Amino acid sequence: MCYEIKTQEGIAVGRTFAAIKDYRVDGNKEMIAIGLMNVVGSFTSCYVTTGAFSRSAVNHNAGAKTAVSNIVMSVTIMVTLLFLMPLFQYTPNLVLAAIIVTAVVGLIDVPAAYAIWKVDKFDFVVMLCAFFGVILISVQHGLAIAVGISIFKIILQITRPKTAMLGNIGGTDIYRNIHQYKDAMSVQGFLILSIEAPINFANATYLNERILRWIEDYEAGQDHVKKEGSDLQFVVLELSAVSAIDTSGVLLFKDLRRALEKKGVELLLVNPMGEVLEKLQKADENQEILRPNHVFLTVGEAVALLSTTMKGQSSTI
Repeated sequence: MCYEIKTQEGIAVGRTFAAIKDYRVDGNKEMIAIGLMNVVGSFTSCYVTTGAFSRSAVNHNAGAKTAVSNIVMSVTIMVTLLFLMPLFQYTPNLVLAAIIVTAVVGLIDVPAAYAIWKVDKFDFVVMLCAFFGVILISVQHGLAIAVGISIFKIILQITRPKTAMLGNIGGTDIYRNIHQYKDAMSVQGFLILSIEAPINFANATYLNERILRWIEDYEAGQDHVKKEGSDLQFVVLELSAVSAIDTSGVLLFKDLRRALEKKGVELLLVNPMGEVLEKLQKADENQEILRPNHVFLTVGEAVALLSTTMKGQSSTI
């Protein structure tokens, strides 16, 4: 765990100065270098080492340009430890702290922090946790807190993927989120939903419940659903944003199809990506999901074809 934190610290320091000096840092090479450095150091009972933020800032402000500065600094520290320590014995810690603070304070980028606040409030909270964790505790603890919160955010995004109801923009075959586009209106008899994440065991149950809730809201005719009022006949799932699926995801579609059949509603899939379509084909030997006229390239194609079918049935009746 200590090594992981030190590695993250080293990479973070490297990227900070890379942004200042406008060069690129390869995270893989950084990890190899830090790992090799710690392997060699372990033979001499060395502490876990990394690119320290404060010392890197001091080195940067001293005018260092290349890695040769590290050799000079190492030799200087070695000579100081061996021969000059008595001269620094009575140096107050306050003086040493002032040197570090003076070097680091110039790295605080207030405009960048404000930009993060405008773009993503959660990222701003992560930034504050990292900042105050480093200031009040230590660099390692600050990074650990920030990484922990970021992992929590990722888990939350995976387990609670976004779904959106799509509507048709009048005069076109374009379908967009009805909550983002005022001109987008739902199509009579269709509930068109977009799933915007890979489907796996972590979110399959949530998606099942969320889609069924969308159906209940549609049928109840709640105010926030913009529809003209009609019996639901088709649920269309737009899958272009679903890049991957596992067996739990396949079971999700089968469970949805069975649940919708009981309501007299058909399940349609639109634009499943290569991997998704391949796994559905392998798992759907009885064509429970990939039935004829139930998989389409675009939402417009699905609505156009099935609307014609609906009109034909109405005329026959």
